[in-house]
Amino acid sequence: MPSSDSVFVYPLLGADDTWSAFSIEFALGSPDHQFLTKLLSSPQLEAFDHRLTWFLPALSGGCDAGVLTERSVTVFPTHPAPEDAGALSELEASLRLARRKVGLIASPDTKLPAAGCWDYLLIGSSHARSLPPYTLIGLASRTTLVATDVHTHNDREWILSNACVLSTCEFLQTRSTPNAKADITRLKLLKLLTLIADDADAGALDSIFREEPKLSYSLLRLVNSAALSPGSPITSFTQAITLLGRRQLQRWLQLLVYSDPNNGQHPNPLLQKAAARGCLFELLAKHIAPELPPEHRSETAFMIGTFSLLDVLLGMSMPEIMRQLPLPEVAQKALVEHKGGLGELVAAVTAVDKHELKLASAKLKELGINGKDYFEAQLEAYGWASKIHVGA
Repeated sequence: MPSSDSVFVYPLLGADDTWSAFSIEFALGSPDHQFLTKLLSSPQLEAFDHRLTWFLPALSGGCDAGVLTERSVTVFPTHPAPEDAGALSELEASLRLARRKVGLIASPDTKLPAAGCWDYLLIGSSHARSLPPYTLIGLASRTTLVATDVHTHNDREWILSNACVLSTCEFLQTRSTPNAKADITRLKLLKLLTLIADDADAGALDSIFREEPKLSYSLLRLVNSAALSPGSPITSFTQAITLLGRRQLQRWLQLLVYSDPNNGQHPNPLLQKAAARGCLFELLAKHIAPELPPEHRSETAFMIGTFSLLDVLLGMSMPEIMRQLPLPEVAQKALVEHKGGLGELVAAVTAVDKHELKLASAKLKELGINGKDYFEAQLEAYGWASKIHVGA
């Protein structure tokens, strides 16, 4: 894996919908161990909660996990490539001897291991749902189960009811169908977004919050979250404008549309995903051929990143949403047509979420974003978004 190839970071959700672990993956090919070791020594990894587990793919010849050594699980395939089988077998033996954590990727065509043979078992949701009743519950007595390829909200509910304590997040790309109708309608959300996009004055925005007290409550929880950590609690919308400034507050309003005030203090993984995208786009915008004046680049990149999930949130097509939002032309083209540098970045990040890693890596190369810069940007974005603890 040459240094220009990208390494991809994915959060894993716990049963309480918080980011409870992370996995690291890379595009197919033989990785450059020296480059990977350098990435895994990044000081940014120290900023994450040390109780979180990091899943790393097993590599022939091993890999120095750097600052993650004591927090990592080395994950082995059930069917390794013939040329790697011997080296991986030796690696597994050495890790077990050193009492390091090891995991196995289950395969539908192979019998599941007995409970306790591996510290972790990673199993696809469709594979898990094909098993006899109580199989997973029996395994979970001595092995931690991680569900992968969780593509629907129904899959997510099922795996949580069947002993899986961690899961991947593909289902966040699909629209959920809650039992109760939210009291903030699509029209209300779009009205708020329109005011934000129009750079409306404080009075116009304040009128929305007066109509929706729960929305105001959610905003105050958001701006007082650990990701912002103001010196003193912010207790009103007017105070938020005064202390944060209009540009900073606008960012939090963009994230606020992902908040559901009816859920109390329950975490909202879609909000955190949108926050991470916004931060990621802002960090990477400086590597992309400029489409905007420098003074507007960061704000527009952050907005495009956060708004790139509006179709999921609203259950509407992106062209339909954009017809109702007066966004700058560069944002319209990026979100609807994936055109321009930021639009190509939307396409690249979408490929990452779909686990189309070779395609994502190629798109990032075309944008001039190298592997180190992308890895560091992911860490900073996930590190920042993971500190947002608000009712959603």
